[in-house]
Amino acid sequence: MKILCLVKSVPASTVDAGFRADLTLDRDSVEGQLSELDEYAVEQAVRLAEAGLAQQVTHVTMGPSAASAGLHKALAIGGDDAVHILDDALHGSDARTTALVLAAAAERCGFDLVLCGMGSTDAEMSVVPSMVAELLGLPELAFVSELSLEAGTVRATRRTDRAIEQVAVALPALVSVTDQIGEARYPTFRNIVAARKKPVQVWTLADLGLDPALAGLAGAATAVREMSARPPRAAGTVIADSDAAAAALADFLADRKLLPHP
Repeated sequence: MKILCLVKSVPASTVDAGFRADLTLDRDSVEGQLSELDEYAVEQAVRLAEAGLAQQVTHVTMGPSAASAGLHKALAIGGDDAVHILDDALHGSDARTTALVLAAAAERCGFDLVLCGMGSTDAEMSVVPSMVAELLGLPELAFVSELSLEAGTVRATRRTDRAIEQVAVALPALVSVTDQIGEARYPTFRNIVAARKKPVQVWTLADLGLDPALAGLAGAATAVREMSARPPRAAGTVIADSDAAAAALADFLADRKLLPHP
């Protein structure tokens, strides 16, 4: 069985991302890293392989050249090889184009199971997994917190606000996992070095048979029209501990309409 793990390189959470004149994120100006939510998917793929339930794990990403860092992190956690979809025409692509490209890559790679995180830690849209499943004509198990494979069937647990669901579908299928499914292992130095030697194929839109006109800002269904920097935080109000503290707190909340005036 072959598992494809879809991963994304996102700006490091500790840096302020810049933007280009076209209001797209300037990924070249910030350090990238593997999306934390994708690490959970990578870990599950590796666990299935270690249990003898998969013979090959391939990680797939779409992004600029800096996205290779995310692939190497995924390979350091585990897996056999990777595919990096790299094409200048992809700059400015939205979720719809991303799903189209990833689906085309999945078809070229071949797979039995597609794993991914429930969303990326930058956009946090959580729509690409469902879009990819639709394009590939696959059943999807979304927001999975427990996962197992047996006899060509993937079984999963989904935890919602109202219920704990037990669901199952026959392979091939796509599964997106949550951060409840289990922490990803920390790559050892030996595995980090070994990851550098694992094969990484670089594909363009032409390799996938896709028209560049479908990608980038020109092919996007959504676009950013305006943006502004987050305003600086204003100084807070400190209410000293005293006999009048309760009344002062009540007045403070009432002035902000968070509490009715007495």
